[in-house]
Amino acid sequence: MPGIRMKTKHLTLYSDGGARGNPGPAGAGAVLREGGKTVAALKRSLGEATNNQAEYQALLMGLEEAKRLGATQVACFLDSELVVKQLNRQYKMKNQELGVWFVKVHNLCQEFDRVTFTHVPREENTAADRLVNEALDEAAGS
Repeated sequence: MPGIRMKTKHLTLYSDGGARGNPGPAGAGAVLREGGKTVAALKRSLGEATNNQAEYQALLMGLEEAKRLGATQVACFLDSELVVKQLNRQYKMKNQELGVWFVKVHNLCQEFDRVTFTHVPREENTAADRLVNEALDEAAGS
């Protein structure tokens, strides 16, 4: 309707995925923040995967939660330069298995008004990294 504006809800997503071995037991972690306050912290064991597959799955998990929380805009921060450059169309998708995850992320992004992907150093992604390791440790029974 003219004159009616939907309220914008902007979330910041830090996601990380990792595998012990490549491929090997993998885990995903994601932290969603709104205005500097953590609104969700997620972790998941992924079974066997590569590091890059785990990175995509962590991002997807975080974006799904952002959608559930009603976000309209999401700023995503990842320490995987490869995934960020693929999503920003700076690198071509050469790996068919990663391509499947790329398409899932791309399709979900269409449900938001705006999604950005930024590469950050690992030391700026420690909360998500910690969740990955917790998921891996729990899956290993540690």
